[in-house]
Amino acid sequence: MTTQKTVKKITKARIIRAVASSSAIETGESVHLIEVKLKSSTNKFRHLALAD
Repeated sequence: MTTQKTVKKITKARIIRAVASSSAIETGESVHLIEVKLKSSTNKFRHLALAD
């Protein structure tokens, strides 16, 4: 009997949620507020690219 593990796709929304929840634990802020801050600040540095 073979068991297959379902692999969930990593999306930008999942990364933002993970960063927000981690930051919320450390800072005591709500996850929702941190998510809003992260989503709003992404336009600020749109012209920059991540290193390969």
